[in-house]
Amino acid sequence: MNRLQSILLLFFCLLPIILYFCSMRVVIQRVSEASVGIDGNEYSRIGKGLLVLVGCEEADGEEDIKWLASKIVNLRIFDDEQGVMNRSLMDVGGEILIVSQFTLWASYKKGNRPSYLRAGHHEITVPLYERFCGELNDLVGDNRVKTGRFGADMKVALTNDGPVTICMDTKNKE
Repeated sequence: MNRLQSILLLFFCLLPIILYFCSMRVVIQRVSEASVGIDGNEYSRIGKGLLVLVGCEEADGEEDIKWLASKIVNLRIFDDEQGVMNRSLMDVGGEILIVSQFTLWASYKKGNRPSYLRAGHHEITVPLYERFCGELNDLVGDNRVKTGRFGADMKVALTNDGPVTICMDTKNKE
């Protein structure tokens, strides 16, 4: 086996491990209404739409952001006239409330205290979060995207509609 073959073999053996550590996680909830409070004051509020909890990792990139944003706004999880989940956020003119949540990266493998080592650092993840919010705003338009405040202690209130809750991870595009 020559050197190039050895390098390629090593790369393809490590690829699943590399991909495991390169993703963005979200929890999407269909809501009748949702709001975020900070320091005892209402910060953001939406009516019918989606509450999206998002956890960024340092390895996330533009491709992850675009794929995830497009998938979220086009998910057919709103009822049509027959009560079948057949309409998207775009179809129903819904709103989105995006809340950063680093705890989506909790590792609970050892012991009972979660580790958050895989969650990205502020200097990397704040721009990622802002680009993600911007991408959703570009897709939805009409100022229908609201946010929490990255890193703040937030009180999130929601009326889950259904309930419909979907978890997505950019490394596991099912």
